Amino acid sequence: MRPASRAGRPRASSRETLAEAACELFLEQGYEATSIVDITRRAGVSRSSFFNYFSSKSDVLWSAFDARVDAALVALARLGTDADGPAVRAAVEPIVHAFAPDPLALALRNASAMGLEQELLRDTGLRHARISSAVAAAARSAGIDEIRADILGSALATAVLSSLRVWAEQGAGQASLEAQFDHALRSIHDLPWR
Repeated sequence: MRPASRAGRPRASSRETLAEAACELFLEQGYEATSIVDITRRAGVSRSSFFNYFSSKSDVLWSAFDARVDAALVALARLGTDADGPAVRAAVEPIVHAFAPDPLALALRNASAMGLEQELLRDTGLRHARISSAVAAAARSAGIDEIRADILGSALATAVLSSLRVWAEQGAGQASLEAQFDHALRSIHDLPWR
């Protein structure tokens, strides 16, 4: 009986290996100067393996966060006419709950060294728009007027993304992202749901 051959890295570790390789390269040579080929060489996997896990270099940074946002958007859409402040917060809060230091946190903390300032600004704006739009839609479903709904959506999206940025910049893992988010929400207390 022949031993089973092992082709490539174990599937469970390839995603993490690629992310680690990408972050190392972003720190060493900058985001723009790093190609997907550079990342796959460093990780010791094929280019097709990269695309099994990520759609782009940017996705290396944002994929875990985006998965959380996707889940929150589903939860927000399910609220329908039952949307209110506590229900919306409960739908959005899992985005920041138990968020461990990851490539995005490393990028936020080292944006200048990685040459990521503009990329992060653009990509943060896209996430802000997604969260804001979903919260505003939930508010409108509950009967809140357009302008107030848009303001609430933008405020909650800003609370999520600002909390994440400040937490990462202060040293992810050194403090609680949930506490940062609570602080951000208290900062917008003058915008009650109704």
